[in-house]
Amino acid sequence: MNTMLANYKRIIIILGAISLLLVIPFIAMQFSPEVNWNLFDFIVMGILLLIVGLFLELILRTFHKPSVKIVLIVILFLLFILTWAELAVGIFGTPFAGS
Repeated sequence: MNTMLANYKRIIIILGAISLLLVIPFIAMQFSPEVNWNLFDFIVMGILLLIVGLFLELILRTFHKPSVKIVLIVILFLLFILTWAELAVGIFGTPFAGS
């Protein structure tokens, strides 16, 4: 059992980090009317963070050269930031843009 838990330690940490990140806007909603998320917003951000976390785990497990890992992780986070910005304020003007 300990061996199996050790193999999935990073995945457990990723899931915990996603949970903590989603708690931040939930708590902010209690204190400020400017943060106004609904259930759909939490689901979309949870899925987006899960995809990024799982791709990060895939990169870390698959590639062994540190330079390749760094480049792929930077690309992954840039894609995350661009997607997040598009969903939030619509920097590219797609139909998925926020308001």
